Amino acid sequence: MILIALGANLPGPWGGPADGLRGALAAFPAHGLHVKAVSPFYRTVAVTPYPQPDFVNAVAEISTLLEPDALLLVLHQIEAAFGRVREQRWSERTLDLDIIDYQGRVVAPEGENGLELPHPRAHERGFVLAPLIDVAPDWCHPVSGLSAATLLAGLARQERAGLHRLA
Repeated sequence: MILIALGANLPGPWGGPADGLRGALAAFPAHGLHVKAVSPFYRTVAVTPYPQPDFVNAVAEISTLLEPDALLLVLHQIEAAFGRVREQRWSERTLDLDIIDYQGRVVAPEGENGLELPHPRAHERGFVLAPLIDVAPDWCHPVSGLSAATLLAGLARQERAGLHRLA
């Protein structure tokens, strides 16, 4: 199972953040990424050191022949096509695409792209875990072995309270 987290909190020529997520998902097949399932979208409070607009988040299960490093590069290309500029950590963004899990592989961060699997903070983020449960309710963290539901339940109340499933 390959799981990709999607997020955005800035609009673009395509419309608002939710439209950006839909556009990114529509662009996946042209890059060899086949969408198998997509969670509902969630409005989430930005988890940053400074105020910014709420995010729209989702998780998609995909299939691809790309290896993780190549997949990460493709995701960065899609982000760039949607106006993502990487200038400051935790900045507002038109699109954010992260590999959460790639077939249960565990990869230490190496090389210039810094790929780490599973995503190093996914287990701490309600905005990843809630939509992940919608797509893959039986998913377990490849390192801890804990289910997404257990991880979500273990988060601080304010982290869970900032999640609002969109219609």
